[in-house]
Amino acid sequence: MSTASPDAAAPVSDPREERRVLAGTLVGTTIEWYDFFIYAQAAGLILSTQYFGPLATDNPALGQIMAWASLGISFLFRPLGAIIAGHLGDRIGRKKMLVLTLIVMGAATSLIGLLPNYAAIGVGAPILLTLLRILQGFSAGGEWGGAALLSVEHAPVHRRGLFGAYPQIGVPVGMILATGVIWILTTLLTPEQFASFGWRIPFLFSVVLVIIGYYIRRQVEESPIFAELAERKAESSAPLSTLFRKNTKEVVLSALIFIGNNAVGYMIIAFFAAYASRPIEDGGTVGLDRAPVLLATTLASFGWLVFTMWGGALSDKLGRVRTFQVGYILLILWLVPTFLMIDMANIWMYGIGIFVFTVGMGLSYGPMSAMYAEMFPPQVRYSGVSIGYALGAILGGAFAPTIAESLLARTGSSLSIAAYMIVVCIISLVAVSLVKEPKGVPLGVVKHH
Repeated sequence: MSTASPDAAAPVSDPREERRVLAGTLVGTTIEWYDFFIYAQAAGLILSTQYFGPLATDNPALGQIMAWASLGISFLFRPLGAIIAGHLGDRIGRKKMLVLTLIVMGAATSLIGLLPNYAAIGVGAPILLTLLRILQGFSAGGEWGGAALLSVEHAPVHRRGLFGAYPQIGVPVGMILATGVIWILTTLLTPEQFASFGWRIPFLFSVVLVIIGYYIRRQVEESPIFAELAERKAESSAPLSTLFRKNTKEVVLSALIFIGNNAVGYMIIAFFAAYASRPIEDGGTVGLDRAPVLLATTLASFGWLVFTMWGGALSDKLGRVRTFQVGYILLILWLVPTFLMIDMANIWMYGIGIFVFTVGMGLSYGPMSAMYAEMFPPQVRYSGVSIGYALGAILGGAFAPTIAESLLARTGSSLSIAAYMIVVCIISLVAVSLVKEPKGVPLGVVKHH
């Protein structure tokens, strides 16, 4: 039986139920982003030489640009993945489809760990690598929207920002896992061992995470929480004409609000570590040792986690728009100092620079789930949130490392990258400033009893 509730002031009163909601929204995004970040880290550290053969040898900068491009291409397939997953979910069942997408994501990641390189199979290596990367993006489509709405719609009205931050911290948690695993390997193995076989281990480790995630989701499968998440995902197949007829402005704004955070996010996810640790003899300009750079990046990810939670909680008091504005202003002010500190070629300056960087990242990321949910009416909320998020990711982070590498190759200065990031953040700052503060608006959630 379904009843319409004008507000979600107290939809969850049982602390155990709250924990199940929050854990359920966190687990999928964590595993998804581990798989994405393993590829992102590898794209910056090793994939150019392993899979783009003569190109990487003759023109290292162009080879690295191609590796970054293979990272971004999967984002183009995420919206398609969401649509097809919704359609298949109607046929084979939503619960089965959620587990299936998790397995497909893990299988694609693990197969990358087994894929022969260019030296072994020639041009087939980058082609197969790109196809597996596309499969990753395809299977990841739609994961975030359901998790974000599930957490926000079950939150007390005065804690929506905090609850909505839980699916957001799946990103830094996934990054901590990914970067931490690679740091351990680079510490234990010689550079030759890491290049030979060590880089493959994090991809194969995805099998373990998929088994854990499969077990957790099977345990939760019969719960109302899991069932409702499946129902929310099913809404992605609703006619998009309704969404764009009535809420085009909200879709465009939600995409533009996200591009700044997503673009700078991929700097810390992938670019900073690769840029700082690239050997001078391979065209690098900083030349720090890889292991301490990865450790510093891992520690900065903890900052991203903490400040994302703080950003969500702060938005419950300060407002979504104002918290976003503070976050983007901090990023705009800190981008140039960050690159200047990295260019000092001092590991402490690198660590401090990117840790402070995560303050603005967290404040412009933590409130997003709550803000997006409050921007759309319930009939098109899932579609609006998912499409806005996907478009923002395509326009923001998908090719940010590729553009950054191209700017570096063309100008020879990291400050050109800082200027590019500042422009993108200004666009997002303007976009969020055009939103009427939505904090506390009735969500009109349909509750199932």
